[in-house]
Amino acid sequence: MKKAIHPNNYRLVVFEDLNNGFRFLTRSTAASEESTKWEDGNEYPLIKVHVSAASHPYFTGEERILDIEGRVDKFKARSAVAVEARQKRANAAKKQAQRRATKLEKAANSSKA
Repeated sequence: MKKAIHPNNYRLVVFEDLNNGFRFLTRSTAASEESTKWEDGNEYPLIKVHVSAASHPYFTGEERILDIEGRVDKFKARSAVAVEARQKRANAAKKQAQRRATKLEKAANSSKA
């Protein structure tokens, strides 16, 4: 095995779940500029996370939508734009078909006369 590939700067860090405020103290090498006071009165680096075992639907048994970055809204907006584009193409095709029908009708009337 290779030597010196594992980090050696482990320290106690507080992780905080932004969904429900759940906090836990563990060892980590993750860097953080923020710090917080823990229950034992000591100050530890604070790392904020969007999802932890305390708020993840798989572990909590709840079914709910966690949409931190607005992914559902972005999808709905893209879908609405696609529907509008489809309608515009359909309307343009109808207009073109009407123009062709009018030209054919004029050509048929002029050849009869």
